[in-house]
Amino acid sequence: MASTSDVPIHSSSWSSEQAPLVGYLSRKALPIKRNDAEPLTREDIQYDLLHHIFSDTKTVFTSQAPGTSSKIHFCDLYVNALYHSSKCSKVLKDKMVETPAFAVELAKISLLTNVGRINTTMAFFPEMKTALRTYHPVPSLQKTDGNAQDAPRIKNCLKAALLPSEIKSMPPSTPEEILEKSRARNLPPTSIVNLVFVLANHAAPLANTHFDPPLNFLDLFLPINISSADRARAFLWLIFHYLEGPGQPNPYDDDYSRQHPGKVPWLRRLTDPEMKLENVDSQDEIKWGKAMSSQRNAFLQKLVSSLENEKKGKTVSSTPLKAVAAEPSNPRPRSSRHAQESIQNKPYIHYMPPEQSHTLPPSGASSNLQHRPVSNNSHGPERNMLQHAWHVISTTDPLLDSDEELMDEHVRLDYTRRVDIIARLRGRPPTPPPNESLLESNPQSTAGSNSDSREHRWKNVQVWHQ
Repeated sequence: MASTSDVPIHSSSWSSEQAPLVGYLSRKALPIKRNDAEPLTREDIQYDLLHHIFSDTKTVFTSQAPGTSSKIHFCDLYVNALYHSSKCSKVLKDKMVETPAFAVELAKISLLTNVGRINTTMAFFPEMKTALRTYHPVPSLQKTDGNAQDAPRIKNCLKAALLPSEIKSMPPSTPEEILEKSRARNLPPTSIVNLVFVLANHAAPLANTHFDPPLNFLDLFLPINISSADRARAFLWLIFHYLEGPGQPNPYDDDYSRQHPGKVPWLRRLTDPEMKLENVDSQDEIKWGKAMSSQRNAFLQKLVSSLENEKKGKTVSSTPLKAVAAEPSNPRPRSSRHAQESIQNKPYIHYMPPEQSHTLPPSGASSNLQHRPVSNNSHGPERNMLQHAWHVISTTDPLLDSDEELMDEHVRLDYTRRVDIIARLRGRPPTPPPNESLLESNPQSTAGSNSDSREHRWKNVQVWHQ
C-alpha cells in the first residue's frame, strides 16, 4: 500500500479538498440488497478496499493464536481468528489449510459479514432451497472452487472467534473497555473479530472521535467517493489503535493523523472519473456470474416443477389412512421405477473459477473440479417405510441443516402414520366405551377382550409395515 506520509501534505490542501461526499448511506442502508441469483459485483463488496486491507504486509499486530506472541500482518490475524473459532468445522479448516487462497477469500466475505454489509439472508451456493435466504454468486471471491458457505454459518463462526480468556467470560463490549486493556498492555485486549463488531456497533459515537463529519467507521465499507487505499489505511489504523494501544507509534500514521491526534489518516476524495477506475469487474467474472445465475434459475425451475408434480400425484394416487388399515390383505402400492432411477441420476453443480472456464459444463459432465450433488426433490406415489427411509438418506442435502423445505408431503404423511400407530398401541382410548362397565364385572370376558384387542393392534402394525 502506498504511504502518504512520504509525500509532503499541507493543511491548505486538506481544507481545499473538502468536497461533498457522494453516496453517503445511513446505517439502515448498510446491508447489500440484491434479488435472488443476482451476482455481487466488485463495487457491491468494495473489492479494492478488501484487497488493500488483506494485502498489507506490515507485521505489527500481536498474534492471537494460542501459545504465540509474535507480530503478524492483518491477513494472518483475521484468517487465524476464523480458523481457531469453535464453530469452524473440520472440513472448512482442512480447506483453509489446503488452499490458502480460499482462506483469504473466506476472510474477505467474513469481514463484510463482520461489519454488517452481508446479512444473514444471503447464501453463496446455488442449490440453496430455503425461502429465508437468497443466492448470490460472488465472482471476484469465488475463484478457488470451494466457497460454498452462507452468511448464517459465517456469522456463527465469527461469534465464536474469541480469545481463550473470553470463552468463559464476557468479551469487552465497548471501545473504552478495549482501550483500557490495551493501555495496560494486556495484549491482545480482545479478538480481532470482536473488535470489528464493537467498532461497527459504536460507529455513531466514535464518528467525531476519529472522523471528520459526516463520516463514520461503517462508511469505510460503502461505495463512496473516497480512495479505496485511503479507506483501507484508515481501517488498519483503527485496528492498531485499539489492539496495540493508542500510546504506541501507529505504523499507519500520516502527516494529518500526527497533527490531529485521535484522527484517522487523511481520506482523499475522488472525482467521478477516478471512481470509475476502481472496483471494475473483469469479463471472466461477468461471464461466470451470469452462468451461475442461469444455473440457479434452472435449479429453481426444476424445484417448482417437482412441487407441482407432487401436488398432482397426491390428488390422483393418495389413499386415506383408514382405508389402508381396513384392508390388510392389499399391499401398499410401490413407487414407480422411474422414481427409483431419478435418485441414482441426480444432477451435479460444478463450481467453475473464472480463470479456468467461461461457461459451466453440462450436467453430469466429467470434470477434475469438486462437485456436489443437488438434492433431488422428485416424488412418486406413496412410499412404504423402507422406501421412505431410502429416499431420505439418498436425497437429503447436508448443507441445508434444518431448512423448512425438507418437510414435504411424504415426511408429513410419515409423521401422521407414526402418531396413529402410537395412539393405537396405547390400548383403550382415553374415554371408555359405555359397555366397558359390563366387561369389568366379568374378568374372563375382559381378559379375552384385551387379548383380542392386542391381536387386532398387532395386525394393524403388520399392515402399516407392509
